[in-house]
Amino acid sequence: GDVIAEIDDAEFRARVTQSEASLARARAEAELAEANLERLGAMADREFVSRQQVDVAESALQVARAQVRLAEANLESARIQLSYTRITAPIAGVVASVATQEGETVAASFSAPTFLNIIDLDRLEVQAYVDETDIGRIQEGQEARFSVDSYPAEEFGGEVTAIYPKAVIQDNVVNYVVTVRITDRKGQTLRPEMTAAVTLVLEPRTGALAVPSSAVAREGAVRYVMVMEGGVPVRRTVRVGATQGGWTEITDGLAEGERIVLTEG
Repeated sequence: GDVIAEIDDAEFRARVTQSEASLARARAEAELAEANLERLGAMADREFVSRQQVDVAESALQVARAQVRLAEANLESARIQLSYTRITAPIAGVVASVATQEGETVAASFSAPTFLNIIDLDRLEVQAYVDETDIGRIQEGQEARFSVDSYPAEEFGGEVTAIYPKAVIQDNVVNYVVTVRITDRKGQTLRPEMTAAVTLVLEPRTGALAVPSSAVAREGAVRYVMVMEGGVPVRRTVRVGATQGGWTEITDGLAEGERIVLTEG
């Protein structure tokens, strides 16, 4: 609601004054046409004038009334154009940049000029690039988490709100833009253009047994880990589930509390 820019309104105020004068003249002409019709109607009743003259007067009154409506519309249009010379902020926020300086000429014949940019820090969203091989598993409403370099120890919460249909191709790699609404800011101030590392939760695991991925070895199709039994490492075949962030879910073959051997690499 605050005024953020003003355009020289001298020409627009002149148009309003001109439209007001045109409306006053049109209303005066309509009043005169109405009075003339009443006078001729009375004379026609006494057969002092012809009926044709009355019909002409009626037509003149209709034209005069149409001119009034046209003048009213022109005045309303002129007032709207005048109101555009005072530009107010459409949202609450802070001024991020000023594009037009005092004294510059602006032209809006083809596109609206930009005066300044306003940012509402409470309405920021995250844009993540998802590879085409994974985009089929992304849906609106999915949980998301992300971090930014400014607060490396914090992990912020989010929710997928949209998936752009048009692909973004860079270096022959096809990605799709996924927008994430921020649901938990952890009390921190997030700002535009921050670089974010985003994790999209495909299928949450509650109470999952997981081990460091480096502990899981593979021989053919068999996965196994080395478990300490009686102080000696013993090979144990396991069944694995999801992998995320350097951890692998174990769905069968291990019990919580067992000691395992980590391999290098």
